[in-house]
Amino acid sequence: MPGQSQGARRQLLLSGLLSAVLMMLGEGLAAIYPGETWPEARPADLGVDEARLQAARDYALSAGGSGLMVHQGKVIMRWGDTQALYDLKSSSKSIGCMILGLALKDGKVKLDDPAMQHLPGFGLPPETNKLTGWLPRITLRMLADQTAGFDKPGGFVPLLFEPDSQWSYSDGGPNWLADCLTKVYGRDLNEVLFERVCAPIGIGAGDLRWRNHAYRPATLDGIKRREFGSGFHANVNAMARIGYLHLREGVWKGQTILPPEFVRMLRTPDAALARLPVRLPEEYGRASAHYRMLWWNNFDGTMRGLPRDAYWSWGLYDSLIVVVPSLDLVVARAGQSWPRKKGADHYEVLRPFLEPIAAAFLKREINPPKP
Repeated sequence: MPGQSQGARRQLLLSGLLSAVLMMLGEGLAAIYPGETWPEARPADLGVDEARLQAARDYALSAGGSGLMVHQGKVIMRWGDTQALYDLKSSSKSIGCMILGLALKDGKVKLDDPAMQHLPGFGLPPETNKLTGWLPRITLRMLADQTAGFDKPGGFVPLLFEPDSQWSYSDGGPNWLADCLTKVYGRDLNEVLFERVCAPIGIGAGDLRWRNHAYRPATLDGIKRREFGSGFHANVNAMARIGYLHLREGVWKGQTILPPEFVRMLRTPDAALARLPVRLPEEYGRASAHYRMLWWNNFDGTMRGLPRDAYWSWGLYDSLIVVVPSLDLVVARAGQSWPRKKGADHYEVLRPFLEPIAAAFLKREINPPKP
């Protein structure tokens, strides 16, 4: 592809070949989906190293909370109260991103649509944003990729730089995306999410709830306002179901909930995004190379012990929905934050959790089933 390095083209080619091989190997295998509860299996029965999973679980429990590990559609490890609700903070961004997927599926938006096309008054206030001349250039994709340029807080914040010239972590940008989608659907996004995603995959109102807005007026043109930046409380059962929907490329028991091509994009490297400089690199490292569409990932191999196709939601208190297609694996964790070491890479805190889990599968040849 134009603009891609030879190495990036080679990686995409190998990724495509791997997907084709796995599809052939998985021919005839049916994916397992949970009913009211998940099927369960002992790790050893599936050839998984239980001791390494336990090491990851023990690290998780060092900051309390709950968790589920799901392999081949079966729970292979759990801890804590899997029905307790946790404040997911920025994992909300990845959950909200599913509504963008729905809008793409419904033909209501395209990723490169200017945000102003769907939301008159986009980016205002403050009025200084209008004076920059940048607002007409900001697209839905930029809002999801964190390249639109809005400051960090979730309210009406100023633009800090020219769109698509830097990567900068923001709550304000994703909240504008939520406003755009609210106008597109003309409905409370909570209703859209539960009707189209949560109910079909077995998530009830007691499993996941969206708090009232925190940073903007209560309504948008008479419609209840929601925010992607932060706001969901959920249990790890609901989190695991969301992860499993992504693992199965948007398909649930034969029903296409999210567009498969959209879900596959979440785990496909974007060379143009990776080339952008990162604002506050001392805090976010090389984030532009391992972030896409409101999900974090391991595209650049920053975590050497983790497959490069792994991607995850990530919020304050280290709430995580982890999807690893090559291992046919989903992990959900919520609780309190793990301690940080001053000056450490921002992924360092995840390594004692994610790398032992991946190591538990090292000697396995995984053939993921077709959704």
